[in-house]
Amino acid sequence: MRPTDRVEPDERAEPAESVGRVGRVGHAYLRYVALGDSQTEGLGDGDDTTGLRGLADRLAEQLALHSPGLTYANLAVRGRLAGQVRAEQLAPALALKPDLATVVAGVNDVLRPRFDPDEVAGHLEAMFAALTAHGAQVMTLTFPDLGRITPLARPLAARVSSLNDRIRSAGDRHGVVVVETGHHPVATDPRLWSADRLHASPLGHERIAASLAHALGLPGSDDSWTHPLPPAGMPRPTLAAELRWAAAFLGPWLGRRLRGRSSGDARTAKRPELLPVRP
Repeated sequence: MRPTDRVEPDERAEPAESVGRVGRVGHAYLRYVALGDSQTEGLGDGDDTTGLRGLADRLAEQLALHSPGLTYANLAVRGRLAGQVRAEQLAPALALKPDLATVVAGVNDVLRPRFDPDEVAGHLEAMFAALTAHGAQVMTLTFPDLGRITPLARPLAARVSSLNDRIRSAGDRHGVVVVETGHHPVATDPRLWSADRLHASPLGHERIAASLAHALGLPGSDDSWTHPLPPAGMPRPTLAAELRWAAAFLGPWLGRRLRGRSSGDARTAKRPELLPVRP
């Protein structure tokens, strides 16, 4: 399935080197399907009462500006591990016959006591392979060093790095656009993260969507998503602040893990069918 309505060359953005492999620059996509966990579902950008937005919704809105016929489905569910995303979301995604798909998962695996980067990357690569074999342009992301977001996560740096390396390799084997969001210092600016330090803030979701749009060469997109935010008086991390964060967010998260529970229990995809998008 080939995208239609090519954009005129003088309207195209030039993708940045940090994007890596670029998408089908100038094409208009008609069926966008997002797979993943809480980041793709949109946690941190809105809430369950008013509605979640998030990086995938924001990207769909940008796509719709240049593809009036775009339809979009979001199959992501919070708390899902990479293997669960594959088991629960891949078949429904293929049934929707996407010409564009985003696959963003793996951070929940990184946070678990037992972590096998080859196993996690294997699930991601299986999704890359299946979606590209069915004609979709697939996009994914690398992840920032979580230890720069919260000091308590510093021991996870090696895990994140090893997963990023495998995402790049798997992406290269299947023609996946791997956007290096984790490569830029701005990715760990506290203003791009919610109070829980696990999910992007509205500004963070906006930056991630902008990185994907830039990789696709959408008109009006550029590398400004890589630029640092204006200087601002940010409080220095203190032990008291870390303890408050641990009590408010880390403790409940660990409690769910110990009980074998997940924040996504009994939840289903927020947008399981392809629907038109209002830009």
